[in-house]
Parts: sequence; C-alpha cells; structure tokens
Amino acid sequence: MLRILVLIIGLLLIGFITWWFFGKHAIATETASVADDIQQIDVNVNGGYSPERIVLKRGVPATLNFTRRDPSSCLDRVVFPDFGINRELPKGEQQSIQIDTSKAGEYQWACGMDMFHGKLIIK
Repeated sequence: MLRILVLIIGLLLIGFITWWFFGKHAIATETASVADDIQQIDVNVNGGYSPERIVLKRGVPATLNFTRRDPSSCLDRVVFPDFGINRELPKGEQQSIQIDTSKAGEYQWACGMDMFHGKLIIK
C-alpha cells in the first residue's frame, strides 16, 4: 500500500513539474499609451515581471518604470542585451529606463541571473 501511495505522489509531482516548466501559462501583456509624445509603463518586479510583455509604438520615446518589491537577489538587476542596458533595481525604489524605439522588433529582457524574462515588442 505504501509503495502505491509513493508511486501516485511521485507521478503527481512529475506531472506538476512538467506543467510548471513546459505548460502554457497566461502572460500579462500591456500596451503603453502615448501622452505628451512619450510612452510610459510601470513594471512591478515581484516574483517575476508584471506585465511580462510590453508593446510600444515605434518612434515615440519610451520609459519603463521598474519597481522591485521582491527581496530575491536574482531580481536585483534588469538586463536588456539588445540595448546594452544592465541596471540595478534597488528594492522599493522606482528605476526609470529609457528605451530606444527607433527600430521595430521583439526584444528580450531578463533578471541578472537570466531566470526571469520579459519581452518588449516595438511596432
């Protein structure tokens, strides 16, 4: 009986891990609105990024305002490799990052350890 119980728990755990890493999850997407010829969007950093996907209008200056609430050292930096940005995110402080929107495309960003990711879409 104990072996069957351990087997069932093991299979459930394997199923959960498979779903967690390979399953499709809802991704928070937000489109920045343009006001006074500038786009701004607030990104909450708490166990990941929210929104995780940001859509910007090409050619309009953009600012992403990151506020880190998570105490994890993994999320203490944000890196935009395509823009050459590697910025520290002190806990509880808003950090504004200017984004060059002159070129349309999809650009990734990640935490300093490359464990948490986001996507920037410039249309």
